[in-house]
Amino acid sequence: MATTGEGQPVSVDQSDRIVPINLRQSGRTPVEMLISTRVRKSPYWHLSHAAGCWRATVYNRIYHPRGYARPEEGGAAVEHEALTNGVTVWNVAVERQIRVKGPDAEAFTDYVITRDATRIEPMRARYVILCNERGGILNDPVLLRFSEDEFWFSLADSDLLFWLQGVNVGLGLRVEIDEIDVCPLQIQGPRSVDLMADLVGEGVRDMPYYGLMEAEVAGCSVVVSQTGFSGEKGYEVYLRDATLHAEALWQTVLEAGEAHELMVTAPGHQRRIQAGILSWGQDIDHETSPFQCNLAYQVPREKPGDYIGRVALERQRAEVEAGRSPFALVMVGMRLAGRPIDDYAPDFWHVSRAEGGDPVGYLTSPWHAPELGSNIALGYVPPADSAIGTELAVWLPDEYASEPGKPDAARVCEVPFRPSVNPSTREVARAQGRDAAL
Repeated sequence: MATTGEGQPVSVDQSDRIVPINLRQSGRTPVEMLISTRVRKSPYWHLSHAAGCWRATVYNRIYHPRGYARPEEGGAAVEHEALTNGVTVWNVAVERQIRVKGPDAEAFTDYVITRDATRIEPMRARYVILCNERGGILNDPVLLRFSEDEFWFSLADSDLLFWLQGVNVGLGLRVEIDEIDVCPLQIQGPRSVDLMADLVGEGVRDMPYYGLMEAEVAGCSVVVSQTGFSGEKGYEVYLRDATLHAEALWQTVLEAGEAHELMVTAPGHQRRIQAGILSWGQDIDHETSPFQCNLAYQVPREKPGDYIGRVALERQRAEVEAGRSPFALVMVGMRLAGRPIDDYAPDFWHVSRAEGGDPVGYLTSPWHAPELGSNIALGYVPPADSAIGTELAVWLPDEYASEPGKPDAARVCEVPFRPSVNPSTREVARAQGRDAAL
């Protein structure tokens, strides 16, 4: 089977998508990133560059640092080591903050998310999803609630501002919906709580998971949440008036971090894959259903009132529970053979059945997990091939394949691959032997 070339494999069933995932194998095709005013520079961009950022991507139409330790210095493995054994700080200003504020803020927010917004107390946050009328996931932000009439959507990589504003054109609810000048940093790793205590006081040690607190750092107003994109202990520090105060916060964090051996790194994708945390645009998009990608727990069986996508999602749930999957492909976790995958995959690598043949699926997020001693991945396969223990084959590029030009063995396994410090609702429900979608 050819593993490179320009052709789109037609053997992978994407008949339930309007725009198929591009499964051509183009390799790394290195190009130089053009820096221009068309894409936003966050207030931390120049600080990240000064800290050693050597490569970047674009996320939410903002330049996003994705590497500080160069390959000859150990690359992503060095940053992963710092995250899992120490403390790291990430420039995540790309998590644009959309504020919904006004007398009808709760009613509006409840209508656009699948979870019950009325159950989120002030000064608490939740991981949520927003779906379109077909049940496709538009965004999976962290939702912060500050008061009865104020919510912030901390966005994943899709522009939700215009969608929310457009929805309210039809609803006419009494809310203001705007992006605000707030840019977060993530401080992640097992030593993060000690650094945060130095920055905002000992009270941070008692913060619950998804709790919020107001604080000051270097005289700057911030909001702290116990959240993160890593599966490790971690926090996010949301800086108000970030265009004015970015330097003050950044420098203060770095100075306080010296005592804790703080390392400036890119977001820990190696670790988030281990935790089963999804990346919008890579693992899911607006044509992906929560019932397709391990997010069924985000769709309550009973929620008062209506919300966008409810009819489609309830229909999908009924079909899944009846054993008639409406999806051509579903997400699974896999352990992979092959040489250690030590960087971001530039393509969606193909998956075949163990006995061979043309591709039937693809990997979305592969990486090596040193703690597990193997390569791991999230990916999509036909429902018939999704059972735990199913043997498959993956077509890795020559740099990672055990034998160039030949597939490596893969096996479907449980997700998450190893426990998170703060388990998700799905993990807790599974451990208790119950349905998470309550």
